[in-house]
Amino acid sequence: MPSGTLRLGQGEFGPGAYAVMAVLNRTPDSFYDRGATFAFDAALAAADRAVVAGADIIDVGGVKAGHGEHVSTEEEIRRTVPFVAELRARHPGVVLSVDTWRAEVGRACAEAGADLINDTWAGADPDLARVAAEYDVGLVCSHSGGLAPRTDPHRVAYADVVDAVLRGVVGLAERAVSLGVHPDRVLVDPTHDFGKNTYHSLELTRRLDVLVRTGWPVLVAVSNKDFIGETLDLPVGERLPGTLAALALSAWQGARVFRVHDAAAARRALDTVGELAAP
Repeated sequence: MPSGTLRLGQGEFGPGAYAVMAVLNRTPDSFYDRGATFAFDAALAAADRAVVAGADIIDVGGVKAGHGEHVSTEEEIRRTVPFVAELRARHPGVVLSVDTWRAEVGRACAEAGADLINDTWAGADPDLARVAAEYDVGLVCSHSGGLAPRTDPHRVAYADVVDAVLRGVVGLAERAVSLGVHPDRVLVDPTHDFGKNTYHSLELTRRLDVLVRTGWPVLVAVSNKDFIGETLDLPVGERLPGTLAALALSAWQGARVFRVHDAAAARRALDTVGELAAP
């Protein structure tokens, strides 16, 4: 079913093209920036810098992924929708993504101009795929090991984590298409660290080619994550070299979209991989 070319908004990414997705957290408690882009103007400035640095996609989130203060649907909409609308006017050619598991938020952001719904919680709200179909926007199909949104993994186990992820994301991708999401707007994400320990995330990185061979464009979101920190015994602020190594390995195996905190460094690393891979 995948067409080979990923089409999101005005963006088209064919085989061999690497799309940089810049993280923009409109949250006061992000694990990485601790609220540096929570304020509207600070977030706009960060988005502008990411575009200049070579980001193809801006991924806007209004709720911290892990444990933290409860954020209502109304508050998540307040944090994301006006910002998406402003970005749409400010950067008409850039692909805009919203990181949410809630159908109501996805709908409001699609109406404001979002091109992609980044569902990192594996269809926890089954209506989210229907929203993507209704508004003809893209959808990221992820794997969270059955955990509810904002739940951290605890003693998780898989007979084969790659097989479990493969079955999960392909099943969600096929469901999305059956509901009317266009096949060239669907991505799959192994979702490192969500419902997984460090061993699982490392194994997924080593064997990412298994997902690539499904034909669905693969998104990787490894930037500064705990599995990199635990592997290298480094705090969040010192994980960039490990992040770039994981990005390069993922790109070499055929991943297509890369969700990152440092768009400039990722763009340089991915461009280098592209030159090395060129015949």
